[in-house]
Amino acid sequence: MATNAQRAELIQCVANLEEHTALKLVQQRLAHGDDPLEIVEECQAGMQQVGQRYERGEYYLAGLIMAGEIFREVTDIVYPLLEHRITQQATGKILLGTVQGDIHDMGKNILAMLLRCYGFTVIDLGVDVPAAEFVKQTQTHAPDVVGISALLTSAHATVHETVTHLRHERDQTGGKFAILIGGGQIDDQVRATTGADYYGKDAMAGVRLCQHIIAKR
Repeated sequence: MATNAQRAELIQCVANLEEHTALKLVQQRLAHGDDPLEIVEECQAGMQQVGQRYERGEYYLAGLIMAGEIFREVTDIVYPLLEHRITQQATGKILLGTVQGDIHDMGKNILAMLLRCYGFTVIDLGVDVPAAEFVKQTQTHAPDVVGISALLTSAHATVHETVTHLRHERDQTGGKFAILIGGGQIDDQVRATTGADYYGKDAMAGVRLCQHIIAKR
């Protein structure tokens, strides 16, 4: 089991965009039998710091792209281990997308990966998704949960618009899907303001919320 110092080291390597060191640490940790999900969560914590630094103007778009590449490489390493460890069985259908005006997909991709590991069917709409497209795809796929991602605080207004359209669709058609938001600076206050049903503070919280939503049905 990793020490607190080892966990902190991996988080900071990701946050500092130290690609080679971060990947080396991941390989070492896995070789010592550390939990792949724990490693993913630590990398996610580093990614959250990248997002915060971007918000403060300390990183630019190139930094976000680099962080995304680091995390992609990490997931390439750990995902096969997660697939073999977790029983695959259909547990629900999740529709995911990043709102219009936001092209960041790191958090969404992390959540999609973990949801698939836990047996969920994931329909990923990608980034810069208009509210009308979210609505259209709920009609096509009848998901159990619609997950809306946004990294930038400037996109919160679009989150509100998207949630409003989805709630209207749900009210008009009697849809059963729950609306989950997450990413960047989203918290419970943003959830209340936008009218979403739930917010996930990180990807694993999103997975647990989806499991909770499905279990209630």
